[in-house]
Amino acid sequence: MTGDFTLTAEELRTVARYVAGTAQQVLPVYEEAHPGDPRPRAALAAAWEFVEGAPRTRLQRVTSMDAHRAAREAGGEAARLAAQAAGDAASAAYLHPIAKAHQVGHILRAAANAARIAELRAGDDPAAGTRVIAEARARATPELIDVLRRYPPAPAGRSRVAALMAGLDAALREK
Repeated sequence: MTGDFTLTAEELRTVARYVAGTAQQVLPVYEEAHPGDPRPRAALAAAWEFVEGAPRTRLQRVTSMDAHRAAREAGGEAARLAAQAAGDAASAAYLHPIAKAHQVGHILRAAANAARIAELRAGDDPAAGTRVIAEARARATPELIDVLRRYPPAPAGRSRVAALMAGLDAALREK
């Protein structure tokens, strides 16, 4: 895929693997809050299909949109963030090779969401988020970092998730 630069299918799979790995960890948070809603799980399954070698198809797009709708409808911040992470995993197959900072969110927002979920579950303790960000940094492969560096740095933003994402972004660029 070409734009401001090129992204190969394997590079997209690297990104999708990273995002799906994070989303897999937090999916239970959503399912505890909304046990009858299969949309985030379907998005995650579509992401894993792509990661495992299937071509990117309409399946990733549709399930991603469905999971993001589930996020908007979720009761509670943690459930919303978990559903959003699943949607991000499916949409990673369609990461755009456009040198815009907001594209970094498609790579790192799920990890920032997981960190925020950890904070919420620990009584809003920032140390819990710091631990999850450190784990996300450790899981990042050289290939993922290479893709990340093609984009401008993530904007700091005003939300806690945006701050966590910007911190992870900076740490990965230094790696």
